Amino acid sequence: MARKVIITCAVTGAIHTPTMSPHLPITPEEIADAAVGAAEAGAAIVHLHARNPLTGQPDQTPEAFEGFLPLIKQRSNVVINLTSGGSPWLPVEDRVRPAAKFKPEVASMNLGTMNLGLYPMLDRYKKWKFDWEPEALENSRKLFFKNTFADIEYALTTLGECGTRFEFECYDTAHLYTLRHFLDRSLVKPPLFIQTVFGLLGGIGAHPDDVYHMKRTADRLFGSDYTWSVLGAGKNQMTVAAIAAAMGGNVRVGLEDSLWAGPGKLAATNAEQVRIVRKIIEGLGLEVATPDEAREILALKGGDKVDF
Repeated sequence: MARKVIITCAVTGAIHTPTMSPHLPITPEEIADAAVGAAEAGAAIVHLHARNPLTGQPDQTPEAFEGFLPLIKQRSNVVINLTSGGSPWLPVEDRVRPAAKFKPEVASMNLGTMNLGLYPMLDRYKKWKFDWEPEALENSRKLFFKNTFADIEYALTTLGECGTRFEFECYDTAHLYTLRHFLDRSLVKPPLFIQTVFGLLGGIGAHPDDVYHMKRTADRLFGSDYTWSVLGAGKNQMTVAAIAAAMGGNVRVGLEDSLWAGPGKLAATNAEQVRIVRKIIEGLGLEVATPDEAREILALKGGDKVDF
């Protein structure tokens, strides 16, 4: 049998702003349509953030997620993964509140406090749709994303009690060692779903050697107890995905991670990126996992056990 590759699609995120692309999903209806479209194109998992429908600002209140979660569930069998990030301004209690309320099958978990430099994007645009956009990017020059050991433990305990499993987002080698620490303390249980992130300023780079290094380190720390996936930011998206798929990994795409469908070409939809990476996967002689196959691989609780 051909190996099954899980495609995750992160449909909107909290990094890109409305000025950067007219295709970025903003309203609950747009986010729901983007998620369902990605699933129809081959994504087994959709990773979701919420936004203010009038301004496009990231919104981490449970009420913002309530506008699209039922719509997606009614229209698709896709696995839903809710962010536990959202904003560097928020304490961990607020960041995990949507996942704690809706009890999804999967939630993201950033494994460390880190710089996250978005300010270089300021030079690419002369005019902005909203005043908050350049301010948010400039603030990334002096802010950091806080996730202390206590924060991580709070999130793992709170969401673990809901039966929610995690997409462990590892932006550098140290994050893998932090995850090993929590595994040794039995606060997480295999199989671990590890998303290694490449190409964001403040984290590891996107050179092939960086991809190999993270995979070798994860293999040494976790052996057969984990499922590996990759996220390449911006122009690195498809290159990193191709490298990882050829090495036995799974992939994540979506407008949260990159706005592009090729050099100088904005992606019109999230589904477009899913179709591109699906061609890469199938071109390697591999098969794309269905949502239920992803549930089996990752030992998820099932879509009938969520609270939305």
